[in-house]
Formats: sequence, C-alpha cells, structure tokens
Amino acid sequence: MHRRGQLKTIALAAALACGALTFSIQAVAADTIKVGVLHSLSGTMAISETVLKDTVLMAIDEINAKGGVLGKKLEPVVVDPASNWPLFAEKTKQLLTQDKVAVIFGCWTSVSRKSVLPVVEELNGLLFYPVQYEGEELSKNVFYTGAAPNQQAIPAVDYLMSADGGGAKRWVLLGTDYVYPRTTNKILRAYLKSKGVKDSDIDEKYTPFGHSDYQTIVADIKKFSAGGKTAVVSTINGDSNVPFYKELGNAGLKAKDVPVVAFSVGEEELRGVDTKPLVGHLAAWNYFMSIKNPDNTAFIKKWSDYAKAKGIAGHKDKPLTNDPMEATYIGINMWKQAVEKAKSTDVDKVIAAMAGQTFKAPSGIVSKMDEKNHHLHKSVFIGEVKADGQFNVVWKTPGPVKAKPWSPFIEGNDKKPDEPVKK
Repeated sequence: MHRRGQLKTIALAAALACGALTFSIQAVAADTIKVGVLHSLSGTMAISETVLKDTVLMAIDEINAKGGVLGKKLEPVVVDPASNWPLFAEKTKQLLTQDKVAVIFGCWTSVSRKSVLPVVEELNGLLFYPVQYEGEELSKNVFYTGAAPNQQAIPAVDYLMSADGGGAKRWVLLGTDYVYPRTTNKILRAYLKSKGVKDSDIDEKYTPFGHSDYQTIVADIKKFSAGGKTAVVSTINGDSNVPFYKELGNAGLKAKDVPVVAFSVGEEELRGVDTKPLVGHLAAWNYFMSIKNPDNTAFIKKWSDYAKAKGIAGHKDKPLTNDPMEATYIGINMWKQAVEKAKSTDVDKVIAAMAGQTFKAPSGIVSKMDEKNHHLHKSVFIGEVKADGQFNVVWKTPGPVKAKPWSPFIEGNDKKPDEPVKK
C-alpha cells in the first residue's frame, strides 16, 4: 500500500510538472508578437520575392536583438503562396484567423495584392506592401511602401523624352499580362497623349507570366524602332525578365539605339543575366544598391553579414540589395515605431500611429509615411545598367516626392479623396 501511495504521488507530481510545462510554453507563446510573412518562395515570382522574406527575417532578428517590441520578441510566421494568386488569399486568412498575426509583410504582384485585399479588409488585418505598383487603390488596411506611378513611371518617361534621355518619340509599352502593367500603361498612354504623342507611335504588348520566348517580340521592337527614336517601357515581372534581356543581347539591340527602362528589374533580377550587352539600359526605382551614403553602407553590411550567417543561396557569396528590400525594411521599422507609439498591436491604433512616421532610409532620405494616404514620400532615381549588374544613377529628383495614388491622367480621379474611405 505504501509503495502504491508513493507511485500515485510520483504520478501526480509528474502530471503537475507536465501541466506547468504546458502552461509555461503557452505563456512564452503568448509573450511573442506574431508577424506574417507572405511571399512566393516557389513558382514564377520566387526569383523576386524570396529575398523579401529574408529581409523581413533579418529585420526581425535585428529588432529582437534590441529587445523586441513592447518588451516582446517578434515571431515570424512564414508561408509560401507559391505564385498562386488565390492561394495568397487563403494564406492571408490562415495568418489572420489561425496564426493570429499582428501584421503581414508580403505580396509583389498587384494581382496577389488584389487577392489579399478583401481578406485583410474583412478581417481588419494589416498589410505592408513593398513594391512599386499602378496606384488606383487606397485601403485603410494597407500601407504601400513602394512607388506610385508619379514616383516611378511618369518620371522615367519624362527622362526618356528629354535630351539627356535620348529624346524618344515612339514608345513600346511591354508588360506581363495582368493588372499592374495594363493599368500603368493606361496611365502612360494618357500621359504620352497629353504630351502630343500619337496612338500610331505607341505599341502595346503583353506576355503571360513565365513567358520565355522573346525572339518575335524583340524583332518587332527592332522593326518598330525604324520609324523614329524609340524607347521601351518594360513592366515584365518575375523570371521572364531573364529570357527577355538575353534576347535583347542576342539581337544586338543596344541602349544607344533603343533604350529599355524597366520598372520591375533590379539587382536581383539581373543576377542570372550576362549584363555586358545590356549596358546603358535603364531602371527606375527609389533605391539602388550603388547609392553612396553611410545609411546604405550600413544596410548593405547588415544584409551581407546576415546572408553569410544564414547561408542564403546566391547572397552568401554575392550579396545584393534592391528597392523592394529597402521598402520592406522601411515598412517593418515604421510598423515597430507605430506599435511603440500606440503602445499596442491593435490594428486601428497602429494605423492611426503610422500617420507621419519617419525613417532614415538607405536611399539617403528621411522617408515619411504620408499623414493621410498610406503611401511613402520617396525620392526617384533612374539608373543605367553597368557591366557588373549594378546601376549607375543618371537622374534623380531633388528630394522626396509625395505619392499620388489616384493618377491625374485617369478621368474622374480628381474627385477621389487622398485618404482611405472609412467603411
């Protein structure tokens, strides 16, 4: 009997210890702030998006090393929507309802963002979107840390029309077939028309995601350019950029003859391309790795050290930074500041605290979140491709430019408010 009593006591103690352990694990879990990371790690967009996942993780490590947010560590919840647009919506729902994340950093293409938008609005989630886009959207639940068209597309076309940019008279608008290129080109067509460019001097072309055969298209561009000084505006997205640029090289279409300005090609996309034949072609962004200033030097070093420590494919040997990485980094740091200002991760309180947040950006400016329209004030840079796959900045705005989410070149936009409509 005595032995049986001892066994019962031991069993009870074990059960209590086990319960205490479960409780302590739950307490620890509740003591973190969960952060959703929603980027394609497979499929056609992985070439661009994987590195943004790693940028979020780097920033989280950095924030946690300094004590976290509100005394809690950030806990990343990484999902792979796999370049599958409906899956972006499913994964968003999972992050908000099951994982209970306080915020989501994610998306690249506008079609993925449009897929996510109704979910974050319905569930009152919070999305930070880090890539240039077509505008024509304003949501209470989204902060847009990439460029609106007046912070990228319009300045790029202005530059190409100028004497310094080659004085282009004819235009090829070439993009992947989805909402961002089509809407951007609608804006650019209206803008070019306002500058006296005839419809016959604009050639608009689209290819599907993952398209790889650009021989006919590049031959058409060459033929079209015989009619006068021509420039190509490229809104090709994802891994299709590699065969497009290879074909430009094969066809001997040099920048001095027909300059191409890209809105979705940065240092990362040029990694797999022989850039020697592409020297002088252009990209328009709000940041380049080649920008010289102490903040950028520190950002590049942080990334290089992190990539090496984590063994990140490609980057551990050849670390590269780019514009959407910078926009991601600004976004997570501004969110942290807003949470600390609000003393809460409550979405509505954080949204209110985001207005007017500032952050010293690697581009060298103090980037500000507009007090009303959920977009960053950003400087614009135009860079020429160099033989080493980096960019030489040939033009920039004198300072930060306020975003215009509703383009004045689309009819009726002048009546739309410069802040999200409360629903």
